[in-house]
Formats: sequence, C-alpha cells, structure tokens
Amino acid sequence: MDKFSKEKRSKIMSSIKNKDSKIEIMLRKALWKRGHRYRINYPQVIGKPDIVFVKKKVAIFCDGEFWHGYDWDKKKHEIKSNQKFWYEKIEKNIKRDEDVNISLSEQGWKVIRFWGKDIEKNLPKCIKNIEDALK
Repeated sequence: MDKFSKEKRSKIMSSIKNKDSKIEIMLRKALWKRGHRYRINYPQVIGKPDIVFVKKKVAIFCDGEFWHGYDWDKKKHEIKSNQKFWYEKIEKNIKRDEDVNISLSEQGWKVIRFWGKDIEKNLPKCIKNIEDALK
C-alpha cells in the first residue's frame, strides 16, 4: 500500500523532470569546464540523447535507476503498489533503451549510458569514458 493518496502520488510523479536533471547538469558542467561543446536533448538523433557530440557521433544518456530498470531482476520485487503498471512501464523503457542502442550503433554512433549513481559517485571516471570515446 502506498503511503500517499492516489492524487498526491500522481502529483509527485508528474513533477519528476525528464531533462535537466541533477545528474545531467553535473555531467554537462564538468564537460563544459573541460572545454567540450555539445548539444543537449538533440531531437535529430534517435532516442534524443541527453548529450550529443554530433561531429564525433557520440550519444550520451544519463539514466535514472528507477525509470531505466537498474538491477531490474532484483529491484522489481521491491515495488509494492500498482505492480502491473510499473513492471510494464519499466520493462518497456528497458526494451526501448536496447533498441535505441542498437539503432544508433548501426548508424555508426558510439553510445554511452551512465547510471545516475555512477555520475554522482565517480564523475571523473564518467568524464574519462566520454573523452576516450571522443578520441
């Protein structure tokens, strides 16, 4: 049972941003500070990556653990309310992410995906991975 009413939960979930999240901004600021210039939420690239280096064909996605199914086989059992909805939604997101990765790779793009916790805990390593891909 959810501790919030249906209306309150709906309001909470609708306030979650799908761009300019804390992890995206943290990564973008670090890249900018190192002199890298990029596009954000670039709609001309399939999947609308969070950060794009168009000339180098590098697409970067900053994935939130809940929405993109981090450790999904274990974590899905922690969902207590509205399981059917959340299972379908998150599994659809996982499938979409896989399809986007394949499609971009087939088009010659390098695809980099970071979990939010990895950006927060090890930003320098994330930056190094990006810089290696840009070489």
